[in-house]
Amino acid sequence: MTLHRPEGTLRHDGDPILLTPDDAGWTYAGLRVLRIDAGESRTVRTGEFEAFVLPLSGACTVRVDGETYALTGRESVFTRVTDFAYVPRDAELELVAEGGDLEVALPMARCGKRLEPRYGPAEEVPVEIRGAGSATRQVTNFGIPGVWEHADKLNACELITPDGNWSSYPPHKHDEASACEVVNEEIYYFRIAGRDGITPSREGFGMHRTYTADGTVNENVVVRDGDVVLIPRGYHGPCIAAPGYPMYYLNVLAGPAPERSMAFCDDPAHSWVRARWDAEPIDPRCPVTSHEGRIG
Repeated sequence: MTLHRPEGTLRHDGDPILLTPDDAGWTYAGLRVLRIDAGESRTVRTGEFEAFVLPLSGACTVRVDGETYALTGRESVFTRVTDFAYVPRDAELELVAEGGDLEVALPMARCGKRLEPRYGPAEEVPVEIRGAGSATRQVTNFGIPGVWEHADKLNACELITPDGNWSSYPPHKHDEASACEVVNEEIYYFRIAGRDGITPSREGFGMHRTYTADGTVNENVVVRDGDVVLIPRGYHGPCIAAPGYPMYYLNVLAGPAPERSMAFCDDPAHSWVRARWDAEPIDPRCPVTSHEGRIG
C-alpha cells in the first residue's frame, strides 16, 4: 500500500486535486485544489462537507449563503499568511478570481452540523515557531481548535520548513483514543519552492516518513511540489526540506471525536529530542511570513 499521491494523480476536470474521503479509503478528511483563470468564476457545491477557502496564490471573491467575502490572498504560500473563509455543508459556493489567476485550496471534512459561513482575517491568524536548531519551522494556525472554533469536524494548519530543516518531528501519531491522542485522518499537501525560495517548482524536493510500530506501514518517500501524502494511521515524520528548497505543507485533519482536537502521541523512542530544544537557538529564518508579508 502506498500513501503517496504524486502531483497529477488526483486531477479532476482540469483541477490539480480532488480527494474525497472515499478516494482516501476513510471517512472524514478531504481536499480540493482549484485553478481559476483571472476574471473567471467557479461554482462549488459543498454537499456533506464543510470547508475552508484558502488562497494558495491570487485573490478571490467568495459568495455563499448571501454573504460576500473579498479574500486578499497572496502571491505564493511562501510570501504571506493569507485570509480565508469558512463555508458550511449543503452550500452553493461561488469563487471569482480577482486581479489575476487563482489557485485555491478547499480543505474539507464530512460533518453533521451546518454552521454559518464566516470570514477569517489574516491579521488574526497566529504564527507559531516550533522546534529549534535544524528542527525549527513555522506553523500557521489558521484553522485549529483554540484558534478557530467555528467548525464541526474540520481542522487545518499550514507549515513552512526552511530549506535543510526537519519538521513533523519527533514522529507522532493520532490513530486511537488514548490519554494523549484522538483519532484523526490526516492529509499532507506539499508545495516546494524553487531556487528563489518563493515560487513553487517541481525542481526541488523533500522527504516524508510514515510508519507503524509493528512495521506493517513503513514508507519513506520523496515529495515534490503538488504531492499529497495520506496518513490513515501510524507515526508520521519527519518531513525534511532538501537544502536549497523550502517546504510548505497544508495539514487537513478530521475524525470521529465529538469535539475537535489535534491531540497526538510522540513516538516514545524519539520524544526525548524535545528537551534538547530548550538549549538550542531558534533558526533565525523563522518566522518566514506574517499577515504583512515575508519576514526573512
